[in-house]
Amino acid sequence: MNIVRKDLDSTNAVITLSIVKADYAEKVEKTLRDYRKKANIPGFRPGHVPFGLVQKMYGKAVLAEEINKLVSDNLFNYIKETDLKILGEPLPNETEQPEIDFNTQEDFTFVFDIALAPEFEVELNKKDKIKYYDIELSDEMVDNQVKSYTGRYGKYVQEEVAEPKDMLKGELLELKDGNVNEEGIKVEDAVLTPAYIKDDAQQALFEKAKKGGVIVFNPLKAFEEASEIASLLRISKDEAKNITSDFQYTIQSITRYIESEINQELFDKVYGDGKVTSEEEFRAKIKENIEESLVADSDYRFSLDARDFLVKKYENLEFPDAFLKRWLLASNENMTAGQLEEDYPKMLSDLKWHLIKDKIAKANEIKVEADDVKEQAKRIARAQFAQYGMVDLDDAIISNYANDMMKKEDMVKNLFEKVSEKKVLAIVKDAVKLDNKKISIEDFNKMFEAQP
Repeated sequence: MNIVRKDLDSTNAVITLSIVKADYAEKVEKTLRDYRKKANIPGFRPGHVPFGLVQKMYGKAVLAEEINKLVSDNLFNYIKETDLKILGEPLPNETEQPEIDFNTQEDFTFVFDIALAPEFEVELNKKDKIKYYDIELSDEMVDNQVKSYTGRYGKYVQEEVAEPKDMLKGELLELKDGNVNEEGIKVEDAVLTPAYIKDDAQQALFEKAKKGGVIVFNPLKAFEEASEIASLLRISKDEAKNITSDFQYTIQSITRYIESEINQELFDKVYGDGKVTSEEEFRAKIKENIEESLVADSDYRFSLDARDFLVKKYENLEFPDAFLKRWLLASNENMTAGQLEEDYPKMLSDLKWHLIKDKIAKANEIKVEADDVKEQAKRIARAQFAQYGMVDLDDAIISNYANDMMKKEDMVKNLFEKVSEKKVLAIVKDAVKLDNKKISIEDFNKMFEAQP
């Protein structure tokens, strides 16, 4: 087999593979003889089918399969052995590729277009300035987190006199002319919270209501949405639109949620038995956790700004746009030409960032080990548990959760990419000049709200 590469310009090339009969004849014959041993054709004993008949029946298909395999293997081996940095995958040339006829040809020529990645090196120094936002930790943030924990670890208690936020449960009966309508709507265990009543006058009817007390109110006046009335009366929304009656509500129970006190019981629930033993330690631990979270947020923003900076720095890199667009359409069945034109700038930006990261990683001999991937999985696991107030969990629990995550191939690939990018960004952060800026959490969050 003969392989020739012709560079059309700095980013486009053509690879031509010329195949002669000697390249494939032996393998085709061996495959056909294997077919002959297994062929089950009426009139012939197994293994005694004439070779000519097998060749006539299967020869063209076997030849085509062998040629395709030969082309694929040699094309990608050539790319690997010559260390060609290609973008996308090779595509059949649309003008130079000759017709192929497996019935009459013995020699074959295959022509492929390839896209070459632009040649460049990433240079980083202190002349490169990238913003780094230091998010200020406020006492209010600590107070809010304390409030969140006392709210999360509170308890329900039964009361005799209702407050607006209490949950009431009772019997709900439709009235007619001031009396119970025996044929009207009746709801057992109807749940109602006075604070959710929109009309002030209707809500006032429940002020200081007592267990066992009876209140007459009008759902249509009390609630703005038909869906709320439907939920309370357990009827359809269409039926709820026609409800105008007053209802009698007999309160059977009053349930109140009481926030936790700031005490040892709360400390143990949040951080584990005995790990925190005073409110001072509790607040210090919360502050430490928030600071870790803020650093992670700052680093995430830095990753976005560093990407934008570097992509812009190398904005003049040349890419084979025509090839890339053709390859994207060929590899994405559901993509239309219109969608491609709209999305292409973002795709090109992603490609530039990928190449820049790869250059930095190779220049600095970055390696991602299995332990790195496992630690990243554990960080994600901790963050997910922390969202539910479960912090400082035993490492065995975190490790088991991380192990489950790593059973999924796509997840492992994603973790690998995250770790690699994190290491690249650490190098960038150390190499450039950081333009540090203190910022409040409110202003920091607004930067993301302004993005599309």
